[in-house]
Amino acid sequence: MDATFSRRRLIAPDRLRALMQRSNLRGGLQLGSHLGAIAVAGTLLWITWGSLWALPLFMAHGILINFLYAAQHELSHGTVFATRGINVLFGRIFGFLLIYPRDFDKIQHWAHHQHTQNWEKDGELVREPYTLRSYLLWFWGPSYWQTRVSRILRFCRGVVIEPYIRPGEQALVIREARIHAALYALVAGLSLVLGSWAAVLLWLAPMLVMKPVHQLQNTIEHLGLSHKDDILENTRSTRSNALTRWLCWQMPYHTAHHTFPSVPFWQLSNLDRAMRASGAEPHQMGWIEFQIEVIRKLRARSEADYPYDEVWIVPRGDGRSTRVEAA
Repeated sequence: MDATFSRRRLIAPDRLRALMQRSNLRGGLQLGSHLGAIAVAGTLLWITWGSLWALPLFMAHGILINFLYAAQHELSHGTVFATRGINVLFGRIFGFLLIYPRDFDKIQHWAHHQHTQNWEKDGELVREPYTLRSYLLWFWGPSYWQTRVSRILRFCRGVVIEPYIRPGEQALVIREARIHAALYALVAGLSLVLGSWAAVLLWLAPMLVMKPVHQLQNTIEHLGLSHKDDILENTRSTRSNALTRWLCWQMPYHTAHHTFPSVPFWQLSNLDRAMRASGAEPHQMGWIEFQIEVIRKLRARSEADYPYDEVWIVPRGDGRSTRVEAA
């Protein structure tokens, strides 16, 4: 199926133009509510530290921090605010907090949208195929954080090996990494001088420990789908509720986002409905059922052993699952 033709038949041009309008108000409400929730959870965590109440607050705080990447993602697309400078400012702040520099993330993510599921060109797929062990290490966080930290250190040395970073962009990501490293060192130095554990308690520890919750959404979006150039076959939406859609900045409508990435997050539900009305049926699973299927499939064979151009992780009972397993 031709991806360009597919997009053209999914929604009328005037309807699409209306959905693409940015709003400082809608962006501000989402960002404000997310930052407000972090402030409340962090304050209560600080007050209750040492009591049993601290455990659920620690977990909630870490989840909220990790899902700031949903904000950073939208800010990189420039769709949160109508004012470009606000998108850039908060994108840089969140990129620092998440150890995921904004300019690098934008370059990587642009390659991901241009070449979704292309092993050689997709900025988020430049990796070895998963085995069960490598997937679990990524899901639980050890290899995820090792990759983030080592890349910044490598960039600081002036070494850029990512194929999707063009020569003219290398100086940008090197400078950005060095600024980040200097700021991390400053935070560490101030913490030592002041004898304060605030940065660990209210930032690093909850973010690192609660990463797997964010990975529930992060891994579901493309893994186990076709590598063909067809958005409806290489991207997956998520069955979710209102709370998770708020937390993910509406990214459960992931197929709609990939089909028309210039549509702001708060319009994705409308875009999804319009696409479905035109006959599009995105692949869709829930967080837990997806993880069960991933682990079941990777216990049997590695990602490299499944068909390149077929969908191999689908809901149980779907006929395609039986066909792929029998291949």
